[in-house]
Amino acid sequence: MAAVSTCGPGPGNRGSEAVAVDRSSATSFQRRGPRAGGTDGSGLRLVSIAGTRPSVRNGQLLVSTGLPALDQLLGGGLAVGTVLLIEEDKYNVYSPLLFKSFLAEGVVNGHTLLVASAKEHPADTVQELPAPLLDDSYKKEFDEDGCNDKTPDSHMKMKIAWRYQLLPKMEVGPVLSSRFGHYYDVSKKIPQELLQTAKWHGFFLPDNMPSPLALEPGHLTHGYTMLLEFIKKVISEEGVDGSNPQKKQRNILRIGIQSLGSPLWGDNSCCAESGDSGHSLTKFLYVLRGLVRTSLSACVVTVPAHLIQSKAITARVTNLSDTVVGLESFAGSERETNPFYKDYHGLMHIRQIPRLNNLICDESDVKDLAFKLKRKLFTIERLHLPPDLSDAASRWCAQDPARATPPLGPGCSGLARGEKHLDF
Repeated sequence: MAAVSTCGPGPGNRGSEAVAVDRSSATSFQRRGPRAGGTDGSGLRLVSIAGTRPSVRNGQLLVSTGLPALDQLLGGGLAVGTVLLIEEDKYNVYSPLLFKSFLAEGVVNGHTLLVASAKEHPADTVQELPAPLLDDSYKKEFDEDGCNDKTPDSHMKMKIAWRYQLLPKMEVGPVLSSRFGHYYDVSKKIPQELLQTAKWHGFFLPDNMPSPLALEPGHLTHGYTMLLEFIKKVISEEGVDGSNPQKKQRNILRIGIQSLGSPLWGDNSCCAESGDSGHSLTKFLYVLRGLVRTSLSACVVTVPAHLIQSKAITARVTNLSDTVVGLESFAGSERETNPFYKDYHGLMHIRQIPRLNNLICDESDVKDLAFKLKRKLFTIERLHLPPDLSDAASRWCAQDPARATPPLGPGCSGLARGEKHLDF
């Protein structure tokens, strides 16, 4: 059974025309705007869309990314009309989880999906979406995953890490009071009865590729051109075009593009060492963001950034995206066997937050983020490393700091050798 989230005032707010804070105060909170039909004294009810809510910062309409912790990092959710770019991890193991969670959140809330890929067929991607944890089951599943990570001394607080207690806590578990965003069990697939109610459009590049054509410099590849035409067509058919709205029930279109910029799309951005050859990819993102800006749609694009050789192309791709999140997996690196990182599977980098109704780009307050894949849940947490209490570190700290100081000159040779310390 799908759970539907709504925004705006609920039924419990009826009958309250004005709420006075204090009679001695000169201010009060009142409803503004005309009444919406009826004579029962109810105020104006906002026209809401399932699975959306307005931002408390700039009033922008938000949708959930499928990960409540990521929603919190992005300022409450993914803004409608923006593009979220996910830099894939090296072996593309964890980025598909974020991609499929975004699509699964759309199925739960009744949003229309548009799935595009050059490697995996969209029908297979939709069938492999994770199962939502609805009602009271999500708490049970989260508790079971939490019990597996407990150690005998996990209940004891580390006094040496007392500063961690002063940091604001991130939302790593379900919140009972919020219906915006859901948690998903990555070990199970979405139920077929829920999937049958979903409306989605698929674009598979091999099915839309004619005979090879010569690509002229400065032009889009045939795959990019066909995909842009397909997106424009779906936006018009679904009636989510803001410039030419149709008389249909307002809904959200979730666009998901997988591994954009890879050689499978006919793009040579991964092989080019200069920024001149990346015009096809950057031009596609420029046109895509224009389509998303003028429609009730939210887009998530995954890009194999580790394969792009040119830093100029990477910088342009970042500038042409609204939100950029990078995944750095520990697989195949020294951190995979490092005991300091044994509780995590990789790092998450919030590289860019959208600049909406502002002149400057906001920056995330949290810099040290890590993710881990539990038995059923994909979670994002603050990176808390244990203290280094090895013998080597203790001996290094026990050395006389004056002996490690380089010579300062002939007049300060005595102080540089640590023969005498000054007392103040």
